[in-house]
Amino acid sequence: MTVQPNVIEHPSPNHGPRPTGATIDILLLHYTDMARADDALDRMCDPAAQVSAHYLVGEDGRIWRMVSEDRRAWHAGVSWWDGESDINSRSIGIELSNPGHSHGYRPFPDAQMSALESLCQGILARHPIPPSRVLGHSDVSPGRKIDPGHLFDWRRLASRGIGLWPTDAAPADLSPEDITAALATIGYRTETAELADPTMRSALWAFRRHWCSRPLNQPFDRHVGGMLKAVSEAVKKT
Repeated sequence: MTVQPNVIEHPSPNHGPRPTGATIDILLLHYTDMARADDALDRMCDPAAQVSAHYLVGEDGRIWRMVSEDRRAWHAGVSWWDGESDINSRSIGIELSNPGHSHGYRPFPDAQMSALESLCQGILARHPIPPSRVLGHSDVSPGRKIDPGHLFDWRRLASRGIGLWPTDAAPADLSPEDITAALATIGYRTETAELADPTMRSALWAFRRHWCSRPLNQPFDRHVGGMLKAVSEAVKKT
């Protein structure tokens, strides 16, 4: 049985209606890139900022709800996933308090991860969000956003039934065409099989940031290729 976390109500004025009949089928995770959770709350509740998220999870495990799930929060910005560009209309956005790369990026504490897991399990029980659509901001906005970053533990989240993480990936040699097809299957925007193309390069880096963070500064190799193949095959089954 999922244990629902205590939620602190902290309403933001920054939201709007979802389109009639819109399906909520993406769970989108961010980091705040701000020194304190209070700073992030202030910004996301400031009408002049015109940004928000449905929830904020503090490093100490506190959870604030700023926007009701039935409303369209303003968190994704310019984004794209699997043919869709209006990600805000079909997603629930969760911000994780973390200094980010601007203020001293650091791992996400256990208290924060545990609270996030309980929150996500409740959201997934309420909405038809498949594992392959539990994503980071960097996935839907590659080249523009890098959060929640390479220290976020996607594997742990998937072990709790939240998101997708293949455990049977084997090293594989992939051609540029194979790489392009696999990225497109997962949901990334691809426009060519040329790996030097900016769109392709951004998509591949976003994939690695999510599923292959440890060799992030290394060349594409058979281990990355194997994980790319495994994720794409897992997506086909969802």
